[in-house]
Amino acid sequence: MTPDNPDGKFALRLVVDGRERLVSYEELALSNNLAQEALVRLLVKKKLIKPEELLEEINKVKSERYRVDPNAPSR
Repeated sequence: MTPDNPDGKFALRLVVDGRERLVSYEELALSNNLAQEALVRLLVKKKLIKPEELLEEINKVKSERYRVDPNAPSR
């Protein structure tokens, strides 16, 4: 357990040059977020996509993945 990982759970165990490094879920999420943002910026910068198209696609994926079941009990 560490201050940045109080529950002691780790997402990954990396071994580089014989040295072990434990990666927390928080670190993994941040790393994925940074990589995704950099990729989107490059795609827009190189004019391979338009920001509006990205937002449209995000909304499309959101509506497909997070459908609300009308018969589900409300919280």
